[in-house]
Amino acid sequence: MPNRAARHVRSLLAALFAGVLPLLAALLVTAPPAHAATLTEVTNFGTNPSNLRMHLYVPDTVAPRPAVLVAVHYCTGSGPAFHSGTEFASLADRYGFIVVYPSATRSGNCFDVSSPQALTRGGGSDPVGIRSMVDYVQRTHGSDPARVFVTGASSGAMMTNVLLGVYPDVFRAGAAFAGVPFGCFATTDGSGWNSACAQGQISRTPQEWGNAVRNAYPGYTGARPRMQIWHGTNDDTLRYPNFGEQVKQWTNVLGVSQTPAYTDTPQANWTRTRYGGTGAQAPVEAISLQGVGHNVPQSGMAARVIEFFGLNSTTTPPPGGGDPGTPASSCRVGVTTNAWNTGLTASLTVTNTGTSPVNGWSLRFTLPTGQTITSGWNAGYSPSSGTVTATNATHNATIAAGASVSIGFQANHTGNAGAPTGFTLNGASCATG
Repeated sequence: MPNRAARHVRSLLAALFAGVLPLLAALLVTAPPAHAATLTEVTNFGTNPSNLRMHLYVPDTVAPRPAVLVAVHYCTGSGPAFHSGTEFASLADRYGFIVVYPSATRSGNCFDVSSPQALTRGGGSDPVGIRSMVDYVQRTHGSDPARVFVTGASSGAMMTNVLLGVYPDVFRAGAAFAGVPFGCFATTDGSGWNSACAQGQISRTPQEWGNAVRNAYPGYTGARPRMQIWHGTNDDTLRYPNFGEQVKQWTNVLGVSQTPAYTDTPQANWTRTRYGGTGAQAPVEAISLQGVGHNVPQSGMAARVIEFFGLNSTTTPPPGGGDPGTPASSCRVGVTTNAWNTGLTASLTVTNTGTSPVNGWSLRFTLPTGQTITSGWNAGYSPSSGTVTATNATHNATIAAGASVSIGFQANHTGNAGAPTGFTLNGASCATG
């Protein structure tokens, strides 16, 4: 009897494994490959005067000529902690960009945003090391130098402001969570903390704030990076007045009005304002978080950052195009100039070639060296030389699909009477002709 029972059990087991083993084999063959991307530390990445550490996240699937996002941690934090505590790596998995996580190594793990060296282009300290990290990724991964972005929280948000100021030719845009304006934390006694700034007690005019940024890289006349600003009204570490001071600073730097072109409430207790444009890639976007403290970013906010940067697409924009994810040919600009000895006039016709109306617009372009605008019509112009932003007048704020607006200016020149170039409308590159 026992032998018969044992034979029966053996028969059942044999039948079971006869059916299960092929199934297991099939699962092993058809199962998707395991997720392999991991955070990796990189050493000897380049000039690094303040001994920062660098961690790199390269997703399993990387877009052609990928964009680079520098994600900068808070005081007491680290690159690995910011990697595990935020959603930027999972968004990189989705959209194929590369993330750099710098780590501060000084006591307290705060970034230097206060010393004269940090606040001057090429002056030394942390910004130089972070710039080296970006260069390393471009050398080793073939990333797109025209699509480099930076975001950070608290100390990292302050560093975001600093990097946009000292390296406007490196970074396309930034997003600061609970930060302060560029130069607000400046000290001369070697201290890394500025209590007056932290308490929201420093208030300056937009021009003064803008000059602080422009003085970090004297003589620079190229395009300036766009800025997204986040701040909680209940922040008791870096007080809420710093939110408004950053808006003053970056609207001045980008030459757009301090009056919002667009205001909405994307979710409860959020107030979002856009300056110089109404679209998702406006020159300046500010999100005020009612009742929120210093604990940002929170869930879902990183996706808003990626949208502002234009990285929420797996389509690579053409070289020299507008912000990634926005149409590169939704506008066309025709230019005619009339020049004399030391002056000229330029007439611009801006056509909306898209299928939706443009409600509130800013047109950015670059003047030839030596040209200075002295007056203009049908738009406001700022600054008067270099990269200029023309902002709509009240009567022409809307450009219907297929419609055009005509604007123009008079300028002095020192010999080069050429037409302006490099037109973008609300962040999207425009065709010319």
